[in-house]
Amino acid sequence: MGAEEAGDVEGVMTEMAKGEKRPSVLIVEDEAMICEMAAEVLAEQGFKVRAVSNAMEALRHLMSGSEIDILFTDINLAGGMDGEALAQRARELRPDLPVMYTSGRGSSIRTLDPVEGSMFVAKPYNPFEIGPLLDYLVAAKKIGTKTARVAKPQLVT
Repeated sequence: MGAEEAGDVEGVMTEMAKGEKRPSVLIVEDEAMICEMAAEVLAEQGFKVRAVSNAMEALRHLMSGSEIDILFTDINLAGGMDGEALAQRARELRPDLPVMYTSGRGSSIRTLDPVEGSMFVAKPYNPFEIGPLLDYLVAAKKIGTKTARVAKPQLVT
């Protein structure tokens, strides 16, 4: 991302902070304790949070027309569809939907084929640092910036 694009994203984020409501986030996490912690912290930060434990529940929300501004999904999910496949399907349903992946397995990042403009955050992550990253992805979408132009998403540790 060039300096001009970075400045544009920062400007949009500043405008968002001045008065717009925080984005709505769909969290897909099959580890209940991690899901509850992330949902609670994001809700405290002003995000509208929907949390589900598997990809099929997430797809139901996406197909229902629910307000969802960003998808935050674990890669390794129980139930037959992983987070990578979920993100691909979510983009078919909502082509501009920002996606943030997470996983505690190092092999996940090496084999991930991410959707364009996505980001990856390794577990364990600090849940208080997720909100600004979600804001960044939404702001980048608003100005049309592709945050991950290469084959692998950005790694945030």
